[in-house]
Parts: sequence; C-alpha cells; structure tokens
Amino acid sequence: MTIQRSKSTEPVSIEGWSWQPFLEDAVKSLEGLNFDPYPVPDRFLQREGQTGSKSKPISVTTATWACKTEKFRQVRAACVSAGSAASVLNFVINPNSTYDLPFFGGDLVTLPSGHLLALDLQPAIKTDEVHTTQVWERLIPIFERWRDQLPYGGPIPEEAKPFFSPGFLWTRLPLGKEGDDLIESIVRPAFNEYLNLYLELAASAEPVSPERSDVLLQGQRKYTDYRAEKDPARGMLTRFHGSEWTEAYIHSVLFDL
Repeated sequence: MTIQRSKSTEPVSIEGWSWQPFLEDAVKSLEGLNFDPYPVPDRFLQREGQTGSKSKPISVTTATWACKTEKFRQVRAACVSAGSAASVLNFVINPNSTYDLPFFGGDLVTLPSGHLLALDLQPAIKTDEVHTTQVWERLIPIFERWRDQLPYGGPIPEEAKPFFSPGFLWTRLPLGKEGDDLIESIVRPAFNEYLNLYLELAASAEPVSPERSDVLLQGQRKYTDYRAEKDPARGMLTRFHGSEWTEAYIHSVLFDL
C-alpha cells in the first residue's frame, strides 16, 4: 500500500479495497487545481490492525489521503479496508471560510449487513439563504434524478437535520450482485455529479468580507463539532485500533477545525 505525501494526483492504493474507483475518480477531479499536501501526522497516514476471532483474524488497514487548495482548507479521504468486516471511504471537502461554500461529503460504507451510502453538499448554516439558495437550486434537480433510482435509506435523527441539505442522497443497498450493480450504475455517477457540481460552485466563488467569513467559520465549527461528537465510525475504529488512537484521529485529522 502506498500513501502519497506529495502533489501527485495518485490516491491511496489499497489492494482489494472496494471503494478504490471512487477515490480515484475524486482525486482525478482535482486535477488542474493548484493543491498542496495537507499536514497529517505520520501515525494517521496508515494504521494496521486486526479484527475477527483468534482462529479467523481479519487484517485491517486504515489510511488517510489529504490535500488543500486556496479555496479548500482540507480535502481528505479516510479509507478503511477490513475484508468482510468493513470497507469504507469517507471523502470530505472542508471549504475555507473566506468563501461562501458548503461542505462536500461522501460516505460509502460496506458492512456485513449491507451498503450504507450517502452524498451531500452540506451547509455550514442551513437557515442562511445567501449561503444555501444558489447551491440548492442546482443540487436538488440532481438529487431528484438519482433518488428515484435508489431505495430510501430511512429517516435521519432530528438533531442531524440542520447539517444536511434537501439534496441529501441516502440509501441502503444489499450485498451481492444487485447492490454491486446499483453502486456502479447509479451511485458512482451520482457521486461524480455531486462532486462536479461542488467544484463548479467553488470555481465561481469569490472571497467574502471578514465579517461574513467569521459567520461562516462559526457555522463550520458547529458542523465539525457535531460530526466529531457523533461520528458513526467511532465504534468500528475503536474495535480496530483502540480508543486512544481513534479519538485522536477523529479530533486531529477527520474533524480538526
């Protein structure tokens, strides 16, 4: 496995990891941007672990790829490969607060119970129409087109609703050929269309005033604080790598604002 620490556009490469094509799509979409490495401590770039029983152990690899640009404070991929136990790609773009942009979030999770898949352009301040109107006008038609082709993932907690847009695409798919076919034919192009829209919004974004930046930063901190507190991967990562490493990873890498 290779972790890229330079300006190379090559992503993390994990043999047999099911979400590798999505990460490669995402990193390729950043080509042409002037991006630099985002500082990730060495202990979080790659972590090996083990799960399963003593008689049937399963090797676990958790890896991180990250970069930054003028408009993106942090672009990062958290990758977990644990055979039949779990396969995860959490790809997030955190915008600089000097630009009026939402977050990009893609969560692609495979567990023994099935696939849990979510895409969104998540608002820093959901009640702020200046922040949301131009995004949702373009996002919702995309969402509606893909939503009709996927089963609904179910309701989300009330406390989480301020951190998701009306274009939140959320589905649960079965393991096996049916789920795999939908991932390739529906989820992957939807992932790329959401990301391409986000990059188009970023390309046209202009710097905001210091006062507006402060407002956006406060909203971003509420979002990242919530995500750190409620991260659904906490239990899984703790089983794989222990509590101390997991808490440090969540707070100093995944949601470090």
